[in-house]
Amino acid sequence: MSLTAGTIVRLKTVREAPPNGFILTDGEGSVLLPYGEIAGERPKPGDAVEVFLFHDTLDRLTATTRRPLLQLGGVARLQVADAHPRFGCFLEMGLGRQLLLPNAELPRERELRPRPGDEVFVRMTHDKSGRIIAELAEEADLAKLAVPAPSAWFNRTVRGRVTRHAGAGAFVFVEDEALRAGVLGLIPSGEQTRPLRLGEAFEARVTFVRDDGRVNLSMRPRKEVGREEDAARILEFLRSRSSGAMPYSDETPPDIIRRKFGISKAAFKRALGKLMKEGVVRQEGSWTYLNDQQDQP
Repeated sequence: MSLTAGTIVRLKTVREAPPNGFILTDGEGSVLLPYGEIAGERPKPGDAVEVFLFHDTLDRLTATTRRPLLQLGGVARLQVADAHPRFGCFLEMGLGRQLLLPNAELPRERELRPRPGDEVFVRMTHDKSGRIIAELAEEADLAKLAVPAPSAWFNRTVRGRVTRHAGAGAFVFVEDEALRAGVLGLIPSGEQTRPLRLGEAFEARVTFVRDDGRVNLSMRPRKEVGREEDAARILEFLRSRSSGAMPYSDETPPDIIRRKFGISKAAFKRALGKLMKEGVVRQEGSWTYLNDQQDQP
């Protein structure tokens, strides 16, 4: 048997070693079980003890009778206890100490990195020195925890959590009490009303249930509802300007529309179309005017 950090093993108590603890062995190697790492009664020489192995602050392999939330090779959702700009995030693992999720596993953009209280799906592995660390769970890992979404989920509001970022958006895991499991999904960048952090929980609407049971999500309301809200926002903006005009129209580039109004170019055009159909506004070139205002820019 090999004494490996991150594993739970059953070892024999060799002897007590005051003032430190007890020496345990697998018949080949030995490890210390400190007094402070004993949950419950102290063992006696000859007793078999189940322990979890980890490295202490001095990089010594050490045993604890406490049970971690995650073991070597396993997958779990762990809460972020702290974040360090140089090292990464420290995750609660149920032992009164934290597990490091290194910076290399985190998004480059600071605004997308987890904050204390967020929860990330990770698996336990070893660094080059054999110490336990965390790495982000892969899609294949999460697929083992997931089930297909029912078709009735279409247009339903669900609660998801970001598991990883990609160019197209953010991969998410949607948990459901009724299913007693989770569903894999994607929320495209254009369907996010704000950037979502890794590990952040959020509510969104199911816009599509795929044939494989995965879902697409959106934080935006349905088009008919969104059009009303977007039109009201544009109208309020126009009325706030003394000229009753704005230098934005169907010709305005999408990035400018998103920066100014927080919506897509398509949503902007739908809202403008509604206002023009109702006779509230008109477009002239690259400008939009309130119809009850004749002032020119």
